[in-house]
Amino acid sequence: MIQFLSIPEERARILKKDKKAVERIEKMADAKIEIKDGEIAFECKDPLTNLRLKEVLKAFGRGFSLEDALDLLDERYFLETIEVKDYAKSRKRQIVLKGRVIGRKGKMKKRIEELANVKIAVYGKTVSIIGKWENLQIAKDAIKMLLAGAQHGTVYRFLESRKAERTY
Repeated sequence: MIQFLSIPEERARILKKDKKAVERIEKMADAKIEIKDGEIAFECKDPLTNLRLKEVLKAFGRGFSLEDALDLLDERYFLETIEVKDYAKSRKRQIVLKGRVIGRKGKMKKRIEELANVKIAVYGKTVSIIGKWENLQIAKDAIKMLLAGAQHGTVYRFLESRKAERTY
């Protein structure tokens, strides 16, 4: 069954230009992919792989590199998207909140990625996370804390404590 997915046109153009990347995805997922004007049509023989491929393409559309998005073909990895507009109505405030997640020189985003062992993409009005289920939940909680106004230090301590819990 052919499925369709819309992603931002600029992301679709990147994928359309990189024929080798599309061929790689098709080979890895045993799929057929067509890209036209920000809409991607795809089809897999296996329905489960079809769902996984949809997540890969959605992640790419949310700003992840193709390498990071391809992790989603592994059933142990999941994608979570947090809408920044749920935490702020005005465009200015949304920009501020995305900046809080990223941190000065990308430090906060990197620390969350390291301590929770996930990948994060801040794109458009969303913050997206790829990771294993437990790690993804920790990163999601940390990001929601930041969006709700928690101080960076509080979030660091939360992440450190959750990391310490996982090592036992």
